Amino acid sequence: MKNYQVNDEGYYGEFGGAYIPASLEACVKELRENYLKVMDTPEFKEEFGMLLHDYVGRPSPLYLAKRLSDKYGCKIYLKREDLNHTGAHKINNAIGQVLLAKRMGKKRIIAETGAGQHGVATATVCALMNMECIVYMGKTDIERQHVNVEKMRMLGAEVRAVTDGSMTLTDAVDAAINDWSKNQADTFYVIGSTVGPHPYPDLVARLQSVISEEIKKQLLAHEGRDYPDYLIACIGGGSNAAGTVYHYLDDERVKIVLAEAGGKGANTDMTAATINVGREGVLHGFKTLVIQDETGEIREPYSISAGLDYPGIGPMHANLAAQKRAKALAITDSEALEAAFELTRMEGIIPALESSHALATLSKIDFKPTDIVVLTVSGRGDKDIQTYLENR
Repeated sequence: MKNYQVNDEGYYGEFGGAYIPASLEACVKELRENYLKVMDTPEFKEEFGMLLHDYVGRPSPLYLAKRLSDKYGCKIYLKREDLNHTGAHKINNAIGQVLLAKRMGKKRIIAETGAGQHGVATATVCALMNMECIVYMGKTDIERQHVNVEKMRMLGAEVRAVTDGSMTLTDAVDAAINDWSKNQADTFYVIGSTVGPHPYPDLVARLQSVISEEIKKQLLAHEGRDYPDYLIACIGGGSNAAGTVYHYLDDERVKIVLAEAGGKGANTDMTAATINVGREGVLHGFKTLVIQDETGEIREPYSISAGLDYPGIGPMHANLAAQKRAKALAITDSEALEAAFELTRMEGIIPALESSHALATLSKIDFKPTDIVVLTVSGRGDKDIQTYLENR
């Protein structure tokens, strides 16, 4: 049997690792030496579990979408991460990392954000735990996610506009890494997805694995078996997808479908479909698939969704695709918008644009009537209402 888990050096197959400058070595080493020790303690597990239950509102429901199921000829369950406090899966990871930071004696939290959901989640937890919070966000994303920016400020976070490069998520990550390298003694960098140097991809995947842990229990209650035929999730960096598949990685009865942002089309320059068009490279401290030009320069990604607008992909997902364990479908902006309106009108659920990419895969898969499908709705659509209104 193949093994799709991370190894001791932080690699998923050939992807992952820690490709970092000397200025970051001490930061990363400190985290690598402490994260599992802290997370394995009964005290951490108890507080993390309590906050997920009492503060976030977990477990999130596994909802049988009957009208959607009828249309696509199978049983479709929606894992409702959109119902979490702050409106997305991001809060699971933020709580875990800030708890870890406190136990490591850190006083100052920094984060990056694209769509704003990770920034809001981190600012929320910092308010709860009385921690200083600085969020780096590209100027372009600040303009298109104004409401989330105001939420972060209301929660007491300082939002720092990044004006380098394309002024989006990639540049926000660069700015946060630069800050961390200069302020190691008191600062903890809360990365929002399964990206970055080892141990971040593994750390974030473990914190998000509560999603698949719940799916197993909920499916057993609903269907009398704890595994689906299909798991579907959207991927930018890949944290909600990592959480969705974590406990099923080695269970090859389960087919994994990853929806990435095709933008204007994977065959155009306006895309963020990393698995479909990327080549092996190093980005933000880890080896992965990267959207790049012929000379190896990172090419600016494009997506209607700020949360999927990233030129790389988490190493777990790069490996799953390389080993043919997962199938990655590139979903265009128009397909995602169509899927969003379909879910809204058929099930009364307005999804985030990121989640809409996962929903758009349903029309591309030939399901059998007996198939059980679990699709993670990673976030709610409040933040994307303006985009939806402009594209009615």
